[in-house]
Amino acid sequence: MGILFSFAVVIAIVLIVFAGVRGAGLNYLFAIIIPYLALLTFIIGVTYRVFNWGRSAVPFRVPTTGGQQFTLPWIKSNKLDNPHTSYGVIGRMILEVLLFRSLFRNTKAELHDGPRLVYGSEKLLWLAAIAFHYSFLVILLRHLRFFTVPVPTPIQFLEFVDSFFQVGAPLVYITNFVIVIALLFLLYRRLGMPQIKYISLPSDYFPLFLILAIVLSGIYMRYFDKVDIVGVKQITMGLVSFRPTIPDGIGIIFYIHLTLVCTLFAYFPFSKLVHMAGVFLSPTRNLANNNRMQRHVNPWDYPIKVRSYDDYENEFREKMKKAGIPVEKE
Repeated sequence: MGILFSFAVVIAIVLIVFAGVRGAGLNYLFAIIIPYLALLTFIIGVTYRVFNWGRSAVPFRVPTTGGQQFTLPWIKSNKLDNPHTSYGVIGRMILEVLLFRSLFRNTKAELHDGPRLVYGSEKLLWLAAIAFHYSFLVILLRHLRFFTVPVPTPIQFLEFVDSFFQVGAPLVYITNFVIVIALLFLLYRRLGMPQIKYISLPSDYFPLFLILAIVLSGIYMRYFDKVDIVGVKQITMGLVSFRPTIPDGIGIIFYIHLTLVCTLFAYFPFSKLVHMAGVFLSPTRNLANNNRMQRHVNPWDYPIKVRSYDDYENEFREKMKKAGIPVEKE
């Protein structure tokens, strides 16, 4: 039911935009008001989530580790899997954010004949995640050309690299098709693996369908139902300069594409997608594992009177001797 509900929500968004623009003429609502509201929701929502995470106290060191800790000088420690210094933590965070290192080390468990529990590599998931995230990033950066005049040189260079294999016009961007393949694999994995399908919720399917609809509508708009790029540029520059305008001749597919993007922006702070910001505030990732080197006191602990064993034995030594209980000091 989760997959059908998520798919139906995306279809409903498309139909609402189609009816609103074609039937009711609500171009201003979908081209101006909704983008501003979506951006405002995104900024306030992400700021609120990050602020709440930042205010959360972390009284204990709880880093996830996967290697030998630093103990004795002659025992080699794993400085990235079990960092005990700030430099090690920075190195692990860089590999985690840029290369998804923990996902690369992920394994899968399967029951084979016997039955035997067999562990294997799960590199396809890592590859699909890398392909999706970097393709999404490149596509997002490429779209900055609609919001800048003149287009910055780095964006032009990025477009050149992304369309390196193309001869002619319109340019065929590699990332457009890489992200579709990656999304289809991630969707197939949720549908094709019973264990993953069993624990999947509508909140797992909806972002996949939403982003896939955004990508497919963008591809359709670019290669099949050509839109007025000059008119699109006027809309985006009007939004950036707070002088909104809607030129004539903008196709319905543009309004559908824009509204789907706005839905993603507005949904982002309330979804699992916000892990993009949360990874930097996760105590399992951003803390050094130096519990053996430094004593960490819980700031929430209230002061209590501590009684050592020496004090206990000093008070009851004679009674302990009479009862036959061994003592450390005669």
